Amino acid sequence: MIRLLSRFHFVFFMMIFPALAVCYAQTNTKDTPATPAKALDPALIDSSVDPCVNFYQYSCGNWLKKNPIPEDRSSYGRDTELLDQNFLVLKSILEKAAAGNTGRSAEEQKIGDYYATCMDADAIDKAGLVPLKPLLGRVDALSSKDGLPELAAALQLEGVGSFFSFSSDQDFKDASQQIGVLDQAELGLPEKGYYSRTDAQSVQLREQYQKHVERTFELIGESHAQAEKDAATVLRLETALAAASLNNVERRDPARLYHKLELAKFDAGVPNFAFDRFLRAANTPPIQSLNVATPGYFAALNQLLGSTGLADLKTYLRWSMLRRTPATALPRDLDEESFAFYGKILSGQPQQQPRWKRCVRSVDGALGEALGQAYVAQRFSPEDKARTLELTKDIEDAMNRDIDQLVWMSPQTKVKAKEKLHGVANKIGYPDKWRDYTTLEVKAGDALGNAQRAAAFEARRDIAKIGKPVDHGEWGMSPPTVNAYYNPQMNDINFPAGILQPPYFDPTQNDAVNYGDVGGVIGHELTHGFDDEGRQFDAHGNFVDWWTPADSKQFSERSSCVVKEFDGFVAVDNLHVNGQLTLGENLADLGGLKLAFLAYLDRAQKAGVSLTQKGSAEYGNLTPEQQFFVSYGQGWCQNNRPADLRLRVQTDPHSPEEFRVNGVVVNVPQFQKAFGCKTGQPMAPANRCEVW
Repeated sequence: MIRLLSRFHFVFFMMIFPALAVCYAQTNTKDTPATPAKALDPALIDSSVDPCVNFYQYSCGNWLKKNPIPEDRSSYGRDTELLDQNFLVLKSILEKAAAGNTGRSAEEQKIGDYYATCMDADAIDKAGLVPLKPLLGRVDALSSKDGLPELAAALQLEGVGSFFSFSSDQDFKDASQQIGVLDQAELGLPEKGYYSRTDAQSVQLREQYQKHVERTFELIGESHAQAEKDAATVLRLETALAAASLNNVERRDPARLYHKLELAKFDAGVPNFAFDRFLRAANTPPIQSLNVATPGYFAALNQLLGSTGLADLKTYLRWSMLRRTPATALPRDLDEESFAFYGKILSGQPQQQPRWKRCVRSVDGALGEALGQAYVAQRFSPEDKARTLELTKDIEDAMNRDIDQLVWMSPQTKVKAKEKLHGVANKIGYPDKWRDYTTLEVKAGDALGNAQRAAAFEARRDIAKIGKPVDHGEWGMSPPTVNAYYNPQMNDINFPAGILQPPYFDPTQNDAVNYGDVGGVIGHELTHGFDDEGRQFDAHGNFVDWWTPADSKQFSERSSCVVKEFDGFVAVDNLHVNGQLTLGENLADLGGLKLAFLAYLDRAQKAGVSLTQKGSAEYGNLTPEQQFFVSYGQGWCQNNRPADLRLRVQTDPHSPEEFRVNGVVVNVPQFQKAFGCKTGQPMAPANRCEVW
């Protein structure tokens, strides 16, 4: 399924894209989708494969054969089939809004003009980089390092990070309040290891990245010699910042990312950058203290700012601006150059996607809830919402029963676990209150300006939260998104309308299918509240240890079984899955599937369904239990390019799809019973991992 951009906040997505600066390989859609995909399709099963030997190949074999990866994609999966449908719906909405008919609402004007302007590549070429010149000129005009705080603040207010990231977040120790957060910078390569690994492929990739930076500087007017020098400067500074950063495994530990400090004390420890002046210039509410997520990074940054010349710092800032500008708003040569590295080289995607698809995603990114209102009206009925909520409550009831039967958890910890479970908020489809975009100006014919204003709107909206009570109604995804997430600081599970469609949620199919597919998604997000990270937050979203020492030890020992299992999977070439990096998602997959199955058994019993009677040909002549597991397996059918798999293994906290199926069902005895697997077969090992 889709993988979205990662971020600092502990929000656990069902699937996640590597954190790239330019999102090319994300929009995996076809131009002419067929009828909506079915959640369970017998035609996708490869019956020549024994499900007890390789359940993923059994469930997905024919799908994998019939769906080679198109040239404009780095991967193609069942989620893409849904994206096909959603993108065509969104395209229709946007084209109608872009037609400019009288009577358009304010929201229709904004999404329509944003889309039409994005689509006009000729006008974008003609405009060039004119909208960027004021900020670029401000960088050029910087005459001393003393002016860096105000310049960094000006960039921050335009949505451009610089030597560090700054945002708002819930206070880990008081989840009712928003707090300012300083963190390490987002760099041009996906993860700090890309700057330090010494194997031939990594060395070559850094050389290719440096060439990409060099060509970008040339395209904005620098001489070849100057661009070559500046690219080397960028790589040198980013390498130093990467060395001071936490890696993606370390960042999975909440304790490593919470250091609440008095502003005056922190500022005194970073004499080469006046953070108090930065905050004032960024128009933040009054700040006495803030979370310095990575103190060691800022100590290293202080030294780097002191030892680096002004010209080199300005070069880095210019690159930060260029790298963070949406490629769809840039002239063709810059757009194509960015794709050449982030798309072709890094993700293995041979061709750029059609412009309309990229512009649909741009509108969704800038005005997601305005576009989402129109999408929900067409694609998500009140009946769909009610049935999804019913599924969710069934799975929460299953977890309540599951906690009771855990032999390894003490009664006192069970009480706290149930308190947290009963405190989970269920957010289905779309927000109760839509975001207000009144202050976001969208101008017809000004694509780059629109992108800048959208980024500035979001940056200012985020900063304005600091010091205020948390808005529990806010969503982190737009309604059309094909994804889902759990937020431990909110203690809520979130399912956008975009994923509550076939093949994941299919009102035309039976309970066995829907509990196996979207039920697994719901169970996955719910289990995130009790995985190795989520379990460290209480029912109110506070970073509190509510476990007895003995229970924590039991949890860690059981989790280590999952780490070891996934460490053994080879994703591509000689690269193994990182069991520690993917632990939270693997636990959520395993717990989520088991909870969904328990919920289905209860539902089937109440409905008087015979679990031994095979279904019709429409359901593959499978028993209800088999239907449940096959629908789960088919939800993960996906073909991937080798480069995309390499990227994911090194950056993504989610395992490749094959292991999200086979690596999970091997630990579910109900699966082995459903298919009559004998102990010792690949899908029926003698020893299993079990946590939830």
